[in-house]
Amino acid sequence: MKVLFRDDKKGNIKLLIQTMDDLWHLYNLIEEGDLVVATTFRRDDKLTDKLRPERMDKRRVRLGIRVEKLEFHDFSDRLRIRGTIETGSEEIGSYHTFNVTLRDNIGIVKNWKDSQLRRIEDAVASTLQPLITFVSMDDESALLAQMHQYAIREIATIRGPGSGKQFKSPATKEDYFSEILNMIKSLEQTGILIVVGPGFTRKDFFDYGKRKSAETFEKCYTIVTGSAGMAGIQEALKRGMGEQALLDSNMAMETRLVEEVLSEISKEGAYAYGEEEVSKAIDMGAIETLLVTEDSVRDERREALMKRAESAKGKVVIVSSRHEAGKKLLSLGGLAALLRYKIQH
Repeated sequence: MKVLFRDDKKGNIKLLIQTMDDLWHLYNLIEEGDLVVATTFRRDDKLTDKLRPERMDKRRVRLGIRVEKLEFHDFSDRLRIRGTIETGSEEIGSYHTFNVTLRDNIGIVKNWKDSQLRRIEDAVASTLQPLITFVSMDDESALLAQMHQYAIREIATIRGPGSGKQFKSPATKEDYFSEILNMIKSLEQTGILIVVGPGFTRKDFFDYGKRKSAETFEKCYTIVTGSAGMAGIQEALKRGMGEQALLDSNMAMETRLVEEVLSEISKEGAYAYGEEEVSKAIDMGAIETLLVTEDSVRDERREALMKRAESAKGKVVIVSSRHEAGKKLLSLGGLAALLRYKIQH
């Protein structure tokens, strides 16, 4: 994400969408009632003496709409924003939908919350983080997935040789590896490649890839995990294993913090969760790191708790609720904290 224009007095910020993650950030930044301005195409109906108006060609216009509804479609790489036209057209009050995608720029006019401005800063900084592609495999199957800030997006599952009659599987191990490699090469962007899994198949594929496509495997690392599939990827994230880019990624950081909260809860250690306990910990100056799911950031009470925690020198981390760690945090009410010392619950 890139900030193209910012006017704090008018609450007007113009942003350039550079990655899929930026669409997810926008989904959480834009609220009902905001004014959103974007370039779009709109068809004007020409009135005639006929019973039905003539359909005119679509023309490129810059419209401002008052937001009523948002839909994030990660499978189609777009964000749909629907509302009534307020600027840029004579059809004031008519409905229009923006289909925002990569390389679009969009203006947002609103009363910005501190957490939202901080999210924009984080989004700009995270644009520099490399994309991470996982191959999580054993001798039966390989899961190909890419890690975004909001979730791990599964791309394909390739079956190993002899993995069952119901699946069309490769005849040999070499065919299996070749199919995985071809799938990796077909990706628009690979970034850093991390191969995880148990046993020798993971290492054999790593060596195969180095031999067959040195360029593809130039930035490739391998990690031993107890399982393949999504469980293997989650294990790598929880344990903080692997190349530095994985350790520095937002999702890995969020996963480790949530797991640390769960560990503190299991041993009755330095933790707090729920609004009452967190508020008490803030008053005591005990908050070290406050974790809040993005769903609950829109709540004014949660926003107030975040401000209080920061005033008390605590760190605030907004966690995506679309990956496993975020779902675990949701089970705690979407609000939990790691403390500097243990408090009475």
